Amino acid sequence: MTLVKEAPARPAKKRPAAPAAGRRGRRRENLAGYLFMSPWIAGFLLLTAGPMIASLYYAFTSYNLFTPPQWVGLDNFTTMFQDPRWQKSVEVTLKYVVVATPLKLLLALGVALLLAQKRRGQGLYRAAFYMPSLIGASVSVGFVWRALFSDDAIVDRTQKIFGLDVGGWIGNPDYVIYALVALSIWQFGAPMVIFLAGLKQVPQELYEAAEVDGAGPLRRFWNITLPMISPVLFFNVLLESIHAFQVFGSAYVVSDTRCGPADATLVYTCYLYQKGFKEAQMGFASAMAWTLVIAVALVTAVLFWSQKKWVHYEEAAK
Repeated sequence: MTLVKEAPARPAKKRPAAPAAGRRGRRRENLAGYLFMSPWIAGFLLLTAGPMIASLYYAFTSYNLFTPPQWVGLDNFTTMFQDPRWQKSVEVTLKYVVVATPLKLLLALGVALLLAQKRRGQGLYRAAFYMPSLIGASVSVGFVWRALFSDDAIVDRTQKIFGLDVGGWIGNPDYVIYALVALSIWQFGAPMVIFLAGLKQVPQELYEAAEVDGAGPLRRFWNITLPMISPVLFFNVLLESIHAFQVFGSAYVVSDTRCGPADATLVYTCYLYQKGFKEAQMGFASAMAWTLVIAVALVTAVLFWSQKKWVHYEEAAK
């Protein structure tokens, strides 16, 4: 009988520990990354997160910027909901959003469809149409717009040629809101560029196949273009709706800081500014600000919920 000796078990090899120099190098990289991020982190904490938390606290207090805040619970919100001018500001803002946003997007999409076609000087046209988006929010443009729509100005004289004698829009409570809408529509450059990028991604083979099948321009637009750019359309609708709820500068400047006449341009942010900085009711203004945040969040949630019915993503189709 042969005896076989078992070989002694070999000790498990230990993985070599990472060199200390490598660990120190990663720490330096992480430290460098945090140092580069530190301006943004400081700005977010001091200029965004900090003021938001403070305003949330002030929303439940009576605070006039000069005396310590006093806790009042929900009094600011109950007073706000019963305030006729607050209700007027909500009405004016909703009217502005419902009218300005669709018209602005329709014009942006129409111009993008024209610019998507190859033609000479295409870059010049794109820059020219985009230019108003760069300067439209400036105070100087607000003054120019006020001058254009004042009594006996160019708009007033032009409409008289067509038999419309309504006077200047700025002094007419029934028309001044449409001057703001016109200013918003004039700044269609940003959504136009986004639409243009989406149109460039539509495969030309789809148009060629539809044309062979006898589909006309309107049918190709409805059955091919719109479904293919629906994600871009959703993005523009969401972005422009949020911007419309936040309108302030144009309403404040065009109305000569009065948000009038007769509160006709009393958009939500304009009334918030009056309450917070003209009447020193910072607690009331903070309550208004958080109400606007909640309203915009609800609108955003509704848009995201509705996208399942009309937005078509290429990944989902696969």
